[in-house]
Amino acid sequence: MNNLKALILKHPNLSAWFVLALGMVLLLVYEARDVGLQASQWFWLVVITVLVAGACIWIISWGDDDETAVEEKPVEEA
Repeated sequence: MNNLKALILKHPNLSAWFVLALGMVLLLVYEARDVGLQASQWFWLVVITVLVAGACIWIISWGDDDETAVEEKPVEEA
C-alpha cells in the first residue's frame, strides 16, 4: 500500500490520467453496451477515450507550473 501511495505522489499526472481514463472507459462501455459495435470499433473507441483523458490531464496540468514560477514578494508599506 505504501508503494502505491509513493507512486501516486511521485507521478500525480499519470495517476490522474489512469483514474480519469478508467472512469471514462467504464462510462463508455456502460452507455454503449447495446449499440451493437464490432470489436474493432470498441477497441478504437477505448483507445481514443484513453487519449482524450490524457489530453484532459495534460491541459489541467498547465496551471501547475504557474504556481511554482510565481514568487511572492513582500508588500512595501508607503
